[in-house]
Amino acid sequence: MRLFILGLGYSARHFVRRFGGSFSHIAGTVRDPAKRDDIAGVELHPFSGTDPDRATVERISDADVLLISIPPGIAGDPAIAAFADMLAAGRRKIVYLSTIGVYGDHAGAWVDESTPPQAALDRARMRVAAEQAWTDAARSDVAILRLAGIYGPGRNALVTLRAGTARRIIKPGQVFNRIHVDDIASAIMAAVRHQNGGTWNVCDDEPAPPQDVIAYAAQLMGVAAPAEEAFETAAMSAMARSFYASSARVANAKLKRELGVTLAHPTYRHGLDALWRAGEGR
Repeated sequence: MRLFILGLGYSARHFVRRFGGSFSHIAGTVRDPAKRDDIAGVELHPFSGTDPDRATVERISDADVLLISIPPGIAGDPAIAAFADMLAAGRRKIVYLSTIGVYGDHAGAWVDESTPPQAALDRARMRVAAEQAWTDAARSDVAILRLAGIYGPGRNALVTLRAGTARRIIKPGQVFNRIHVDDIASAIMAAVRHQNGGTWNVCDDEPAPPQDVIAYAAQLMGVAAPAEEAFETAAMSAMARSFYASSARVANAKLKRELGVTLAHPTYRHGLDALWRAGEGR
């Protein structure tokens, strides 16, 4: 199989490192190939949202699998705008990385893939629109993977604690799911191998308050957890505060049942334990 990745970000790069051997050729886009030398074995193409070059279009046309991890912007999804016409010709497996943020706020109640999106934030509404646009372009043969809060090597509570930037913001009733990047990679590969399209939540088994994750990481490190801060009075940017606008417990039974994914890190404790053993936060 030939793989093309639109947006070689954190999750996509991890997928290549784990499953790159499953593909005969891998190419993908970055904003500036000259600044990216950390993706061995991947043919890099420039793409900043408009006017893709001819070589990029040709590689996408030849691809058997297309992985999209470019988020939509104010004007919509730049990738679908640039490549939709080309996708109408021929069939290929398309995997789109979305977010569980499309469900919006459910006051901590459980949701699953049958729950209609009710996103209040603009960026979440744009995700819903992008999901539909890719589904339409792929003639419904697209795997939509709705990812929870992503963590993994270099991006986790152990690292932020060591850096002195971790905070324990307390908003009563606030819970959400997370997902280790290893499990994202497994879900992507399972979606590639799955015969049909569909929508799956890619999240852990235990939605939890964010302050609990910081406290557990501090326990592993043998350091004091940061002092609690009330959400109402905490100094935060508008973007940071927006992450507390939604509270929901997201179910992953469909991911396990239909795609056969067994989570390597079913809770944040499993994930942080593994990262600590690997030397994170030292």
